Amino acid sequence: MNPSRRQFLQTCSLLGAGSLFASALPAAWGAEKTGHKISLAQWSLHKAFFDGKLDPIDFAKITKNEFGIHAVEYVNQFYKDKATDQKYLQDLKSRAEGEGVKGLLIMIDREGNLGDPDPAKRTTAVENHYKWVEAAKFLGCHSIRVNAASGGSYDEQVERAADGLRRLSEFADQHEMNVIVENHGGLSSSGAWLAKVMQTVNHPRCGTLPDFGNFAIDRQQDIWYDRYQGVAELMPYAKAVSVKTHDFVDGNPYLTVDTRFNKETDLRRIIKIVIDAGYTGYYGIEYEGSQLDEYAGIRRSKEALEKVLSELT
Repeated sequence: MNPSRRQFLQTCSLLGAGSLFASALPAAWGAEKTGHKISLAQWSLHKAFFDGKLDPIDFAKITKNEFGIHAVEYVNQFYKDKATDQKYLQDLKSRAEGEGVKGLLIMIDREGNLGDPDPAKRTTAVENHYKWVEAAKFLGCHSIRVNAASGGSYDEQVERAADGLRRLSEFADQHEMNVIVENHGGLSSSGAWLAKVMQTVNHPRCGTLPDFGNFAIDRQQDIWYDRYQGVAELMPYAKAVSVKTHDFVDGNPYLTVDTRFNKETDLRRIIKIVIDAGYTGYYGIEYEGSQLDEYAGIRRSKEALEKVLSELT
């Protein structure tokens, strides 16, 4: 291990340990206390959508009829030219309402880095997200999910990401919408770093979407953040959670493994952290396995999630 990498890991470890107290803070999601609820992230079917086997306009219908799930999390990549298309959005909304399916959020990618080191590019990225805030509001969602990619030193990235997120949150607040950040690579996959960003933003409309599997800080150098510690650190700011699943292990209904990197997630252990934090919102299934097809993987994920929730609550 080279010295710079060793120093980086030590820094992450120290900061992470220092912020574990955050899991005891009051939660900020403000969800309805109506019991545990399950939603489906559209990315779970990304292969079928990208291949043209499924039409994104039918996402709500597929979610209800195939999986018995009544809440959805849209992905903007399947609607990239539709954010301001009122006719299409009305159709998407009407179809969901007709199926009795609730839209929760839109996951936003490829609109620029909200923590870009270049102030002009950062401003452009912030403004690129405006249309998605408005689209999400129209669809009846509570949030848009964004990324906090940045550049520079540890502290510089905190300040740059917080600046972009704060400005976007101020715009979203005008529409009664939330801006929630997923741990999604780089320093955003450090629970300590992202928690510090949340503290720096300090806006009630800005929160997190802890993803159970996205704790790779640098996959090429095999630098990973502890997923259980990371979820605990992000839960005080969580307005949604992503139940990331991969391939399931025979004989253990709780264990899912990302075989690309040989990383395991114990669903029972990680969901207990979520429950203990007092979370009352939706559990969003996001299946990314390879051994089962997307439909079978979603069904297996739902079965495992329901089993865990029935045992822990």
